Amino acid sequence: MRVAFLSASGRIGGAERALLDLMASLRAAEPRWQLHLVVLAAGPLADRARELGVTVHPLPLPAALERTGDAGGGSRVALLAKLLATAPAGAGWLRRLRTLLRQIEPAVVHTNGFKVHAAGALVVPPGARLVWHVHDFTGARLLMAGVLRHWAPRASAAIAVSHTVARDLRRVCGPGLPIHVVYNAVDLARFTPEGPRAELAPLAGMPPEPDGVVRVGLVATMGLWKGHRVFIEAISRLPAHLPLRAYVVGGSIYATTGSEVDADELRRLIAWHGLEGRVGITGFVDQPAHAMRALDVVVHASTRPEPFGLVIAEAMACGRAVVATAAGGAAEIVRDGVDALAVPPGDVDALAAAILRLVENPELRARLGAAGQAVAAERFDRARLAAEVAPIYRALAKGG
Repeated sequence: MRVAFLSASGRIGGAERALLDLMASLRAAEPRWQLHLVVLAAGPLADRARELGVTVHPLPLPAALERTGDAGGGSRVALLAKLLATAPAGAGWLRRLRTLLRQIEPAVVHTNGFKVHAAGALVVPPGARLVWHVHDFTGARLLMAGVLRHWAPRASAAIAVSHTVARDLRRVCGPGLPIHVVYNAVDLARFTPEGPRAELAPLAGMPPEPDGVVRVGLVATMGLWKGHRVFIEAISRLPAHLPLRAYVVGGSIYATTGSEVDADELRRLIAWHGLEGRVGITGFVDQPAHAMRALDVVVHASTRPEPFGLVIAEAMACGRAVVATAAGGAAEIVRDGVDALAVPPGDVDALAAAILRLVENPELRARLGAAGQAVAAERFDRARLAAEVAPIYRALAKGG
């Protein structure tokens, strides 16, 4: 089997970590398969893939097209105008992608991101089967919902990261597209309770935490809906004497204009609340497991339904107590009071109350951490990815 993966981003966010886990699982289970990765932007993804034995083909998007997308909102007319302006460069890039895929001769083209879902539909080689790996809600996208609806007949199957995402994709694309739900997974060799820990205080430009301080962190990309402001507001409502240090862990990874929160704006919000000595921003941390192990409580604060919530599964695997906004796919993987504390999206008071409970109750932190680790071992071991995805490829390659 020869499989060509297409990634819209070269940096490593949740979707890219999921792709690396899938490629690692396939490499271990199917060592004779030939895996190729076409990556559209610079970043560490290519090197990580090479370490797995994947053949990497850099094919950078034109800069203007890389920055264009509908994740940050805006009017449909404005987005169409941007796309029209980038059309000549985009057409040349698509010709190069078509040529490259024909040289690879894959049985399956597996796309990982909205831009490459569309590109794959346009250039999938004759005889190859196209699989969309959908990590986000399609119906909320101004342009991509229409694009994927139009090109769905060219996709042989889709993989959705949760039942919530699958239902949304079904509403957009209709009943003709076969959709398989495959939860994201975690590398349990890396995401463990014990191991190296990041030095978060110096990364955030802060002095070391005093003894007895509980470290609470929002670990997320800088996506607009990841709840950074909600997290900071929640910390501002906690008692000033509470032994707590809070961190925003993460940095910018996407080039699309208007899709991410500005770190300087967050710093101004921290200063406005007088939290400079209590809340720090670390920037991007290359090893998220190291960051999670440096925390006592990992917070997931997305303000809209989460497609899956990979950070939740990773923090569970690290044995950390988790607070999660239980909506969308995240609601499928946590049980409130059993393996995490669940709060409604955007509810600052509920988030503050959950953090307060965990800071004041080390026994509760330990119980939730142990329960979450057991859940991660049972449900999210990445070894299961090949067992679930390889049969999909085989059936498609045989014309199923």
